[in-house]
Order: sequence, then structure tokens, then C-alpha cells
Amino acid sequence: MPKMKTKRSAAKRFKKTANGYKHKHAFKSHILTKMTTKRKRKLRGVNQLNASDKPLVARMLGH
Repeated sequence: MPKMKTKRSAAKRFKKTANGYKHKHAFKSHILTKMTTKRKRKLRGVNQLNASDKPLVARMLGH
């Protein structure tokens, strides 16, 4: 049986932590001029992945 390959797109978006997975916010890559400063500030940093999405991401990353 061959080894399971890691989904490279998921590997670039999610990182494993002790409590689950962390990810960046969406909608913060381009066309930011029309977005308010408050909205952009809220989208900074990283978040924990929702518990319902953990099994799916774990499978994509091969954990």
C-alpha cells in the first residue's frame, strides 16, 4: 500500500498546534482599498480552526 500524500494546498494554509490547527483569515489579500481600517485590523493574525473542520484538515495533512 502506498503512503498517503499530503495535500500541498492544505499544508500551506494550516499549521498543527497543541490544541488543533491554526489558520489565517480570508479576504485579506488584495482589493483592500475599499475595506475599512477596522475590518482589516480584525482580519490580522491567526485563528484556531473550528472543531467541526478538524477531522477534514487532519486527513488532508495526513495526521
